[in-house]
Amino acid sequence: MSIMDDTRVAVYLITGFLESGKSTFLDFTLRQDYFQIDEPTLLLLCEEGEVEFDAGELKRYNTYVEVIEDQEDFTTESLQYLERRYHPDRVLLEYNPLWSVAKLEQMRLPNGWGIVQHIVTVDASTFQVYMNNMKSLFVEMIRNAELVIFNRADTAQPLPTFRRSVKVVNPAAQIVFEDEEGEIGNIFEEQMPYDLEADVVEIEDTDYGIFYVDLMDHPEKYEGKKVRFRGMTLKSRELSSGYFIPGRMAMTCCADDTSFIGYVCKSPDAKNIKMGQWVMVTAVIKHEYMKAYRDKGPVFYAEEVKPTEAPEQELVYFT
Repeated sequence: MSIMDDTRVAVYLITGFLESGKSTFLDFTLRQDYFQIDEPTLLLLCEEGEVEFDAGELKRYNTYVEVIEDQEDFTTESLQYLERRYHPDRVLLEYNPLWSVAKLEQMRLPNGWGIVQHIVTVDASTFQVYMNNMKSLFVEMIRNAELVIFNRADTAQPLPTFRRSVKVVNPAAQIVFEDEEGEIGNIFEEQMPYDLEADVVEIEDTDYGIFYVDLMDHPEKYEGKKVRFRGMTLKSRELSSGYFIPGRMAMTCCADDTSFIGYVCKSPDAKNIKMGQWVMVTAVIKHEYMKAYRDKGPVFYAEEVKPTEAPEQELVYFT
């Protein structure tokens, strides 16, 4: 479902389970000044949502509504007919996930049409129910999504767990949590995605970015903690033979803009560790001065460094 170089009609794919907030999201977006264009917009609905669109009012925004209720009617030919009828410059496609997002990804769209953004809406209050009963459909929805919006969220819910459910499938997805007042800020302010009170704090591959940033911002929380994480090794001339840096390559803004992030690790086995090797590190964290930092900073005192396989997704994302 990659963007075509010759995309003439931008298709915005919005999907999510019934009453997950798709229609509300679309209705709000269509009314915003920043979203207005002079050319026609086709709003294509594949299920009846909780919000009814006023076709007459939408025409003020040069937006036309069409409904396709049956899956067998959602064909390349039907889309070509709608293109001839409305000549849209863009299409907002509210897609029924029960029709299979995977089939949509394999479907031949009209010439010049290209999906430029894939958004998934999720009702946080019912998310766990859907995950217990329709997990495969949810995974299919989010696998290639750029943005996942959890609405009706509450900080009393296990939001870090919800985030992890997305990140293990699609590490690159941006995840937003919203309550009735709007976007929720730092969901990890009260609860990190790992247990800091455990004897060994296990850092999942998808949480390394959060761990790296939080350790930088709140070193006092980690003083004396024993952690275990997977990292790629970096050797530096600025470090003596007893040190190396386990870390990850992180995407800072785009695929062409990556950098290595990690902290110094002291280990008696450092001299035997090869540059670029993947290792599982178990270490105690201390906060002390290091010449390489030119200041105080986190230092891992390794208790065990074991060779391991690279993670399925080697890049780290901070969203």
